[in-house]
Amino acid sequence: MGSFAGHLLPGTLFLLVGLWHLGNSIVKYVRDPQSFRARVWHAVPGRLKYLELYIITIGSFVDMCLEFFYSTHLRFVVDGSLNPAHMNDFEHAAMLLMFFLFGVSTLVSETTGFLPLPDGAHYIIVAMAFTAEFLLFNFHSTSHAGLEGRYHELLVLLIGLCVVCALLSSVFPESFTIDLASGMMVALQGLWFYQIAFTLYGPWMPAGCHELPDGPSCDSPDFEMRGQSLADVQLSLLVSILVVIVVFFYGLAARICGHRQGSFLLTSGQSKW
Repeated sequence: MGSFAGHLLPGTLFLLVGLWHLGNSIVKYVRDPQSFRARVWHAVPGRLKYLELYIITIGSFVDMCLEFFYSTHLRFVVDGSLNPAHMNDFEHAAMLLMFFLFGVSTLVSETTGFLPLPDGAHYIIVAMAFTAEFLLFNFHSTSHAGLEGRYHELLVLLIGLCVVCALLSSVFPESFTIDLASGMMVALQGLWFYQIAFTLYGPWMPAGCHELPDGPSCDSPDFEMRGQSLADVQLSLLVSILVVIVVFFYGLAARICGHRQGSFLLTSGQSKW
């Protein structure tokens, strides 16, 4: 059983990192398409250069501590084994550990000479973190069925696409389209965490369905089917909104940064740009 805050925090982290990645990738590409190379993180100008890595590291560490210490009420062991009442919390903490290790390893690699990893290795590590997340939600000890199950099925799909994009970026770092897709999948995962929070644990619960201690429940199969169909529509709308935002920002960045490549306003075989 999840919670509103439990989905809002990771959703915020994924959304911020995804949008930051998209913005930087687009600007770097339109400035010089020929020299573009994908990066797993992007620096902030000035003294906050490593802010993105700090957000990932600190955010995942805080969330991991909440899952491991706060949610379990420090009752880790019962009768000599892990507390079966909190396996869900242990699973989430183990998954968040992977994102924490990604943040720490990248920070050490970028700020010291002790771990000079190439960009491709960073993508492999983040792909492993997304894989841990994929396995968690796909083989969850908590039974996600019915309406809740549909939302988590779609989440697993988005996580799987994040894994694929990260692996492709490690092999084809010069591909802007793959890097763009990677940022969009991370941002979309963040938006979907928000959608789950507001739908299953907030004010947007579909008609005929209710939040119960054991999870969302619907009054009849018809209401449940309607809620599941609504989830598909919501994801489609979020994808459409994100595409519009990306296209708008690309056009804006191309105009501001002076991107000359393309077939804009061609006249007599030459561009008016």
